[in-house]
Amino acid sequence: MPSYVETRTRIIAIVAISASLGALAGRSLAISSVAVFVVSGVALAGLAAMVGEVTDQLSRRFGPGATGVLQSALGNLPEFFIGVFALRAGLVEVVRSALIGSILANTLLVLGLAFVAGGLRHGAQKFGGDQTRTMSTLLLLAVAAMAIPTIASAPGGPDRGHETEISAVVSIVLLVVFAASIPFSIGRKGPVVGSEEGAVPSAKIWPIGVALAVLAVACVGAAFVSDWFVDALRPAMNTLGMSQSFAGLVIVAIAGNAVENVVGVQAMLADKGDLAVSIILNSSLQVALALTPILVLGSLLLGGATLTLVVSPLLVAALALATLLAAFVVIDGESTWLEGLALVGLYVIIAASVWWGGPIAS
Repeated sequence: MPSYVETRTRIIAIVAISASLGALAGRSLAISSVAVFVVSGVALAGLAAMVGEVTDQLSRRFGPGATGVLQSALGNLPEFFIGVFALRAGLVEVVRSALIGSILANTLLVLGLAFVAGGLRHGAQKFGGDQTRTMSTLLLLAVAAMAIPTIASAPGGPDRGHETEISAVVSIVLLVVFAASIPFSIGRKGPVVGSEEGAVPSAKIWPIGVALAVLAVACVGAAFVSDWFVDALRPAMNTLGMSQSFAGLVIVAIAGNAVENVVGVQAMLADKGDLAVSIILNSSLQVALALTPILVLGSLLLGGATLTLVVSPLLVAALALATLLAAFVVIDGESTWLEGLALVGLYVIIAASVWWGGPIAS
């Protein structure tokens, strides 16, 4: 590979290509659906990491203000493809749980692991309070976006029988808020993912043609692998005895976006609290304010299963408790390893609560 490609990028590319070819071979040879499911998940993680590498490269060229926009547009492509194919397969509960699971995984698991790792190495760590307060406010909006349609469409509620309509209205509002947040984010100066105090060696910046070519290949690969992943999901989960909620909330959510947030944990280990918290919470916001409403509205146009924002009371409560705990932890602009452990602990409790749910229908 060229000299401007770092060793980490080479490893990611090898894993993504090898796992993708392995998933294709597994489908062709009709091997165990569980094996195809696992290998496809690894391939998706690798492709998501490659999209993250390209996002990093493009943000270095276009400046810190465009970083958030690039992450919003590119960072959730694997999750988007998984959602589309899963809806076409009729796995509505898996998609709904996966969207909430992505928010929970970022807000509790990834943020918690980052605080534990950074706290054990550096002790108490500090990060910007203003930015975290804004993100906490928007996360609370995401909770309301799930809670209100669920409550209003419950038996006796004013929107009973109109779940699709209220979900569409809420989705449009969320997209408006997300669109408004883009110029707000661009207008604020913040850390650039992958930068060291804003200085990036020119030898490490890819030519724009290479970056766009890698992005195109990664996106096409993610589309194909997402289809294979969803195709193997139903038989694999039946074989493993997992519920739809657990499959979406934990397995699909982690496969779709956990790897790209490793950089958040690494940033906390490097004592860059502002960068770490920004990356991790922004990932949750992108899922809540952009990906979720896009899939809700898209399901009305694509045909097949219709996705709504009406979820189980357990998931609404889990999302609310997770957001409140995370907001309470970050609101003072300081974190400790014990606070991180509390976040991880709540994530494990929520994951355990959906293990015994109903299985995926054959």
